[in-house]
Amino acid sequence: MNTSGIGNASLLRQLAAQARQVATEPVAPGAAPGSAPTPAQVDKPDFAALLGEALGGVNDAQQSAAALGERFLRGGDVDLAEVMVSMQRAGLSFQAMTEVRNHLVSAYQEIMRMPV
Repeated sequence: MNTSGIGNASLLRQLAAQARQVATEPVAPGAAPGSAPTPAQVDKPDFAALLGEALGGVNDAQQSAAALGERFLRGGDVDLAEVMVSMQRAGLSFQAMTEVRNHLVSAYQEIMRMPV
């Protein structure tokens, strides 16, 4: 059985932790928010890259589940249990990504409502 999608939950937890860390980090004194990163910031992971990896993982899980389902329907050597587990894994990873998106939208809306 393929267990490549099991890491999606841990990836989403890491993504949420990175989002909390980025939200609480102050901007360096004298640095503009869009300026080049300081040497201390270079080794930090890019939030957009982490989000892209998480989305790619969800997409891979869904495509893998669809391919397994297609092989099962065509009479391939795929077990029904394997197909069902793969589809459930893809569904759960999609739901988790939807929740992350909802939290990001909520945080954005809250920031936009803040008085300047």
